[in-house]
Amino acid sequence: MKTVDLIYFNAGGGHRASALALQAVLREQERPWHVRLVDLFEVLDPQGKFRKMTGSAPEDWYNRRLARGWTIGMAQELRLLQGLIRLAHPMLLRQLQQHWLRTEPDLVVSLVPNFNRAMVESLAASLPGVPYVTVLTDLADVPPHFWIERDQRQHLVCGTPRAVEQALALGRASERVHATSGMIIRPEFYQPMVLDRAREQRRLGLDPARPTGIVLFGGHGSKAMLGIAERLAASTQLILVCGHNKALAARLNALPAGAPRLVVGFSTEVPRYMRLADFFIGKPGPGSLSEAVQQGLPVIVVDNAWTMLQERYNAQWVRDNGLGVVLRSFRGIERAVAQLLADLDGHRTRVRRIDNRALFEIPRILEGILDEAALCSWPVHASTKR
Repeated sequence: MKTVDLIYFNAGGGHRASALALQAVLREQERPWHVRLVDLFEVLDPQGKFRKMTGSAPEDWYNRRLARGWTIGMAQELRLLQGLIRLAHPMLLRQLQQHWLRTEPDLVVSLVPNFNRAMVESLAASLPGVPYVTVLTDLADVPPHFWIERDQRQHLVCGTPRAVEQALALGRASERVHATSGMIIRPEFYQPMVLDRAREQRRLGLDPARPTGIVLFGGHGSKAMLGIAERLAASTQLILVCGHNKALAARLNALPAGAPRLVVGFSTEVPRYMRLADFFIGKPGPGSLSEAVQQGLPVIVVDNAWTMLQERYNAQWVRDNGLGVVLRSFRGIERAVAQLLADLDGHRTRVRRIDNRALFEIPRILEGILDEAALCSWPVHASTKR
């Protein structure tokens, strides 16, 4: 049985969600593989020294900033982080080589940015012939050194034509660039659901006669949701999903409202709430955008100085495909809702043209890569397995 490692970390939540979704579909398809989820930060800091020194995990600062909306300046911090990773490259190589030799995977699938140079080089040095695959969980790369590195022997799985173009422009061989029809999203977003929409809306205190927006800013929410709720309080029925941010949920519940409003904490039923809505409001994150579009929802997002570098192309993707309204600021949210509702059917038609089957395409891509590796019959790795 082949062992497939899915590499993730918890910064932002989307990388872990993608790994879990891929693991779930591989299990559902009964592939003859042993699939392991591997938290990269636990590999690099197995003793938890960073948490002991600082009182929090490495990704916690990032998630707290997302929840507070403190995203301006993160482009400069990204470049600083990448510089630190380059300085630490020899140490990362040693740690990762020891990890690969100890765990002996047959295929490594990365769902994280920034660390792929160290991972692919260490894997090649310790287990020659074991294939390495990077699955972009963003709609496009953010050169340099984010997802796609120059001159590295790895496979790239790209969810948009833009990402494919970037990979080829950086010298990747075409046979190692694999196009999918979108981003990985959870299997639940593909499952049919029998739902009496009007009855369920009434049960939750919503008015079936009103258009409904769902407001979602990832698993940790965002204080931007407060401004949106205040500006739309009198006019627009909203479902506000706050994730793990209990303080935000309490503040939203305390706001006065003229239109009905439903505040939801952490929930595993996001697909169900989306099916009660007519449109989506949120940040242009690749996961939440893809989930909303999969549920047939036109979107309202922002693109400004606070938008994270890796999410700026996503707003352009919305414009290019006519999937909704892109604002400079949520201060214009009332006008954006009116604009969207004025052509709701047109937006829905364009949204339905997006047919994202990436979750089911990637297992076939991985199977082909494993088959190719088996044909090459790498003797070094084979000897370690005996």
